Amino acid sequence: MAVVVSLGGATHWWWMSPTVIPKSRSRISQADPHFGRPVQMQNLVTKLRKSKTKPNGKKPPAEEKKQYLEAEFTKVRVVDFDLKELVVLPREIDLNEWLASNTTTFFNLINLQYSTISEFCTGDTCQAMTACNTIYYWYDERGKKTKCTAPQYVDFVMSLVQKLVTDEDIFPTKYGKEFPNAFEALIKKICRYLFHVLAHLFWAHFKETVALDLQGHLNTLYAHFIVFVREFNLVDPKETCIMDDLSEILCAPAPPAPAAPSSPTSAPSPSSHNHVTER
Repeated sequence: MAVVVSLGGATHWWWMSPTVIPKSRSRISQADPHFGRPVQMQNLVTKLRKSKTKPNGKKPPAEEKKQYLEAEFTKVRVVDFDLKELVVLPREIDLNEWLASNTTTFFNLINLQYSTISEFCTGDTCQAMTACNTIYYWYDERGKKTKCTAPQYVDFVMSLVQKLVTDEDIFPTKYGKEFPNAFEALIKKICRYLFHVLAHLFWAHFKETVALDLQGHLNTLYAHFIVFVREFNLVDPKETCIMDDLSEILCAPAPPAPAAPSSPTSAPSPSSHNHVTER
C-alpha cells in the first residue's frame, strides 16, 4: 500500500503491505509544508466550470476538454507494476480484515491528497460538490438531502469515515473481536464517498494538482482505488461510470515492451508499435 512522506524537501511514495491497520487514524487537516508548497495559481482557482445545460431548441455547447485525459498527464505514475497484484485477497487473510485495512489506508491517502489542494477548494470556487455533469448532495443520518459546497461535502465525508474507522465495534483491531454483520455495506458506503472526493479532485482541481507536480500521485492513487473496488464489487458501476474514460486509461495493463529486432535488416511487426489490450 502507498504512503506519502517528505524527505529533504522532496515528496516520495512508499509501498507497504495494506494488511497492517495504521495506529494513527487522526484526520490530516493541513498539508505537509513540502507537499503543499506555495505556487502562484490565482488564474487556476478562480475560473469556474462552464454550465453544460442544454438551451431550449439549441445545440448544446461542446463538452469541456478534460485535461486529466491528455496523454502527457495520464502517463505520469509513481509505480509501473500491475496494481491488481496489490488488491487480490491473500489466501491467509480474512476478507473483512483485508477490506478494513485497505479501506482505512485509502481513506488516509485520499484525505492527504485532498489536503494538498484544500486551500483552493473553497465555498466560492466550488459552490457545489461536482464531478463531470454530476452534483453530489449530502444525506444526513435522517436521510435529509442537502446541497452543500465541495469543502463542506468533503468535510462531511472525512468526518464520517474517521468516526467509522476509529469505532472498535465496526473496525475491530483486537484479536478475536468479530466484524459486524453489516460491515460490507459500510465499506461500500465509505468507498462510494471516497470515489466522490477523487472524482472532484480530477474534475475541479487537476490544474492545481499539476501545478504542484502531484498528478502522478493522484493518478496512481485513483488507479489503485478503482482496481480495488472493482475486485470486490464495492462501488456500483453506475456510480463510477462518469469517470470511465479515465479509469480505462489508468487501469489498463501496461503493454509489454516491444521485442528488439533480430537483425538490423528485419522490419518490426506493425503490431509492435501500437499494442491494444482488449478488455
